[in-house]
Amino acid sequence: MHNLPNDPIERLVALLAKLPGLGRRSARRAVLRMLTRPNETMLPLAEALAAAAAAVRPCQTCGNLDAQSPCGICRDPQRDHHLVCVVEGVADLWALERAHAHRGLYHVLGGVLSPMGGIGPEELSIQPLLARIAAGGIEEVIVALPATVDGAATAHYLTDRLRPSGIAVTRLAQGVPMGGALDVLDEGTLAAALRARRPV
Repeated sequence: MHNLPNDPIERLVALLAKLPGLGRRSARRAVLRMLTRPNETMLPLAEALAAAAAAVRPCQTCGNLDAQSPCGICRDPQRDHHLVCVVEGVADLWALERAHAHRGLYHVLGGVLSPMGGIGPEELSIQPLLARIAAGGIEEVIVALPATVDGAATAHYLTDRLRPSGIAVTRLAQGVPMGGALDVLDEGTLAAALRARRPV
């Protein structure tokens, strides 16, 4: 990699500081911890990183990351194979799995449409999704994209593309989170919550 220090400690700090959620100070603390106990932390971490880099790859069916393709979720016979949840990225898939919120399958788009960012339909995994639906067996697609302008545009585009297939297309409900105080929520969330109101 370019522009990395030659000193091994500083090089390690610089590499760790590139990870999300780690600044230079946190990276320096992590490096110090690893260097003081290399056999317990650094060497097993190096082995795990090398093994993951060699084995993990995107699932050819859904785009999840796994050591096998199709991934464990796609192969699981206990899951509802008639239901597919479309997400922006693998992090969203993992979040839904942690919450045990979805028992169907997934499809990772790899981003959202962004005219300003130069991301069009061709840059996303939309054609493979349409191919999965054309193959049959899928009865509902849940569009679980971020509540942003680009996320909404992508959801609208997907809905238009999926409508001719005749399958059900649903979206995540949006609104006030559990335990959320109204005075700390942004205007967009409050507006969505009012629009999505239902009888009680």
